[in-house]
Amino acid sequence: MPPKFGTSGLRGLVTELTPDLVGAHVQAFIRACPVGAGLFVGRDLRPSSPAIAGMIIDAARNAGLAVTDCGDVPTPALALAAMDAGAAAVMITGSHIPADRNGLKFYTPAGEITKAHEAAILAALDGKTDPVTGPDVVINTTANAAYVARFVGAYGTALTGLRIGVYSHSAVGRDLLLDVFTQLGADVVELGRSPDFIPVDTEAVDPAIRVQLKSWAAEHGLDAIISTDGDGDRPLMTDATGTVIVGDVLGQITGAALGAQTAVTPVSSNTGAEDKFTTVIRTRIGSPYVIAGMETATGDVVGYEANGGFLLGYAANGPVGPLPPLMTRDAVLPLVAPLALAAKSGGLAALVAAEPARFTAADRLQEVPTDVSKALVADLDQDPVKRAAFLKQMQGTEIGVDRTDGLRMTCMDGRIMHLRPSGNAPELRLYVEAGSAGAAQAALARGLSVLRGLIS
Repeated sequence: MPPKFGTSGLRGLVTELTPDLVGAHVQAFIRACPVGAGLFVGRDLRPSSPAIAGMIIDAARNAGLAVTDCGDVPTPALALAAMDAGAAAVMITGSHIPADRNGLKFYTPAGEITKAHEAAILAALDGKTDPVTGPDVVINTTANAAYVARFVGAYGTALTGLRIGVYSHSAVGRDLLLDVFTQLGADVVELGRSPDFIPVDTEAVDPAIRVQLKSWAAEHGLDAIISTDGDGDRPLMTDATGTVIVGDVLGQITGAALGAQTAVTPVSSNTGAEDKFTTVIRTRIGSPYVIAGMETATGDVVGYEANGGFLLGYAANGPVGPLPPLMTRDAVLPLVAPLALAAKSGGLAALVAAEPARFTAADRLQEVPTDVSKALVADLDQDPVKRAAFLKQMQGTEIGVDRTDGLRMTCMDGRIMHLRPSGNAPELRLYVEAGSAGAAQAALARGLSVLRGLIS
């Protein structure tokens, strides 16, 4: 799939992310969007990320911009540092997709770019920038420490008494996770550090990783295992048995723990949100849509996605101190807040069991060309007979359809089947909701099998 630019940034095969292509997008961003005091640059641990960082820095300096290189840093830590400095930012990451692909995420001094910024950047791609060499690059070594201090200042030693495994793999924030959870009082055990990049998708955790998590939990006597995706903006957490807690449940628990009244979340998040918050605003999938929804809300508003990424839209308070807003997807807060509650309430499993009885499961068929995914979903969408035949294979009967983002079918028995072509990878995603975890997993497995047959 050729490199594609959207609100989530520029993504494509590493071989196609050339200096000319990267430079053109960076300079279009600089021409079209506010950049404030300059440009902060950060990167994940993919082998290709340092070279792409060099392309970005060269393009920004050739536009006369002051550049600050933050090195290896999680996306929310980079965003926090840039926003505090009144600067724009670019993060080099392909998030959860394989290492042969990479990407760029763009931030104005106010946070993630919006759909309006996306249109402006695309319109500016054909423009030219007269070369003007900017000042020497500044090296920032404090972004990670400031990000850690954010949580320690709000939560103190709230995790004292918990024994927590940190699945490090190749996450750029792995050392940061070890640091922050140690400072929060937990007994921390590092697990699975890898010298090679592992594409961890927190929304569709690989079965082999699930088995490994359960093994580690039993072997080390852990209260939880925590991790993130490659760039540190999506959380992964298990309970004491090593069972993965899905991201939208982490979002529900975190938002309620902070006292939020309004939650903004995509249609793919489970419907338990409506039982947890006074107001729920549903959006299309993707943090830009969540942010847009949050901007229309008033009062104490949070945002979260089914992948667990969490956005705080107001000045909240932790157990010991203030927690300022952070309008970008974050992985650490939806790990810390539930664990702080679990330390006082009998563990994570009990905390999850007290949530509304709606359970989600998600996975995807990989290496499915985008045009094939779109054609299949459009065919089911437009033909009620084919849609009914699909649901019959799932032992379901349709009572409602939501087309906010993809095709979301509600069945008579309360299950929900949601089909959506990925916007940034050759994948067809399936989201399932049911009244029990077992029913959700069974429907997911059956649905993927049926879809695989339809595609082949």
